[in-house]
Amino acid sequence: MSLSDPASRDLRRARIAWCVYDWANSAFPTVIVTFVFAAYFATAVAEDTATGTAQWSRALAISGLLIAILSPVLGAIADRSGRRKPWLAGCSAVTILGAALLWYARPDVDYVIYALVCFAVANTAFEVGQVFYNAMLPTLGPRERMGRLSGWGWGLGYGGGLTCLVIALFAFVQGDPPLLGLDKTSAEHVRVIGPMVAIWFAVFCVPLFLFVPDAPASGLRPLAAARDGIATLVATLKSVRQYREVAWFLLARVFYVDGMNTMFAFGGIYAAGTFGMTVAEVIQFGIALNITAGLGAAGFAWIDDRIGAKKTVLIALCGLIAFGIPLLLVETKMWFWIVGVPLGIFMGPAQAASRSLMARLAPAEISTEMFGLFAFSGRATAFMGPFILGVVTVAMDSQRAGMATIVVFLAIGLTILIWKVREPE
Repeated sequence: MSLSDPASRDLRRARIAWCVYDWANSAFPTVIVTFVFAAYFATAVAEDTATGTAQWSRALAISGLLIAILSPVLGAIADRSGRRKPWLAGCSAVTILGAALLWYARPDVDYVIYALVCFAVANTAFEVGQVFYNAMLPTLGPRERMGRLSGWGWGLGYGGGLTCLVIALFAFVQGDPPLLGLDKTSAEHVRVIGPMVAIWFAVFCVPLFLFVPDAPASGLRPLAAARDGIATLVATLKSVRQYREVAWFLLARVFYVDGMNTMFAFGGIYAAGTFGMTVAEVIQFGIALNITAGLGAAGFAWIDDRIGAKKTVLIALCGLIAFGIPLLLVETKMWFWIVGVPLGIFMGPAQAASRSLMARLAPAEISTEMFGLFAFSGRATAFMGPFILGVVTVAMDSQRAGMATIVVFLAIGLTILIWKVREPE
C-alpha cells in the first residue's frame, strides 16, 4: 500500500488522531491526579496534610474499586455491541464535567466531601474510558508495530500533560496578577486548573471521534448485548487456563500498576508534605518529570518493537525501583530533584509496553473484554495501595513510611513477570 493510497492516508490519520487523544486526556492524571489538585487538596482544602493524604487515599480507593468492577463488564458488553466510540464519548464527557466542577472546591474544610466526590467520579470515568481507547490499538496496525504506536501515544500524552502544567504554572499559579484577574485569596488561581483541564480534554479529543474508525455495530439491542457480554466475561473467567500467559501477566500487573498508580497519585502530596514544596514548586517538578517521562516513552517505543514488550517492562520496573528507593531516603529538595527527575524516564515505558504486550497477548475477537480485564488488573487492588499508604502514613506519622509501600508492590509485580510470563514471538 503506497503512501498516496487513500486507505494508507486514512490509516495514518487515524493513528495520529488516536495518539492525539493521549495528548488530550493525559492532562487529567497529570494536572488533577498527580501534581496540582492533589497537592492543593492536601495543603489547602483538608484540615492538615496528613488528614488530606488519608482522605485522598480513600477517594482513590473507592474510585479504584468502581473501576475494577465496571471495566471488565463494560468491556465485554462493548465487544458484543461492536462499537467502542459511544462508550468512550460517554466516559470522556463525565471526566470533563467532573474536572470542570473542581472550580467550586474552595480552600475550606467544608468543601472536602464535594472535592473528593467530583474527583472520584471523574477519575472513575477516565479510567473506564481507557478500556475502550486501548482496545482500539490492535485495529490500527500490525503487531510488530504496536510497541512504537503505543509508545508514541504515551509520549504525546506526557507532552500534553507537560504543556498543561506549563500553562497552569505561568498563566495562573505564578501569574502576578493571574490571567483573567483571578483572586488568589480564595485560591481561584489554583482552582481554575479544573476548568482548564476540562477545556483542554474537550478540544483535543475531537480528532479521535472524527478520524479513528469504529468497529461496526453488531445489531444487538442494548439489553441483549449486556446479557451476552456478561455471559462471555463469565465464560472467559471460567476458562482462564486457556489464556495462561494473559492471566499471569494480569496478575503481575495487579501489583506493579498498583504501585505506579499510587506513586502518581501521591507524588505531589509527598513533595508538598515531606519537602515543603509549594504548589508552584510541585508544578515545576512535574514539568521536569513529564519531560523525562515523555522522552522515555517515545525512546523506548523502538526498543519495545526490537526486544519485546516484556523485556521493556522489566527494564522500566527495575529503573523505577532503583530510583524509587533513594527517593524515599533523601532529605533535601535538591536531592529530591536529582533522584526524582530521572525516575520519569521509566514511567512511560512501563505503561506503554504493558499496553502493547496486552495487545499482542489478547485474542482479537475479545480484545475489548481483555482490555477490560487489563483495566481490572490495574485496579483490582487499587484500593489497597492508597489504603495501605494512608494507614501506614497515619500509623507512623510519616509520609516516607507510607510511600515505601510502593516499592513493595513494584517488586512483587516484577518477580511474577520474570518467572511466569512468556511473550509470543
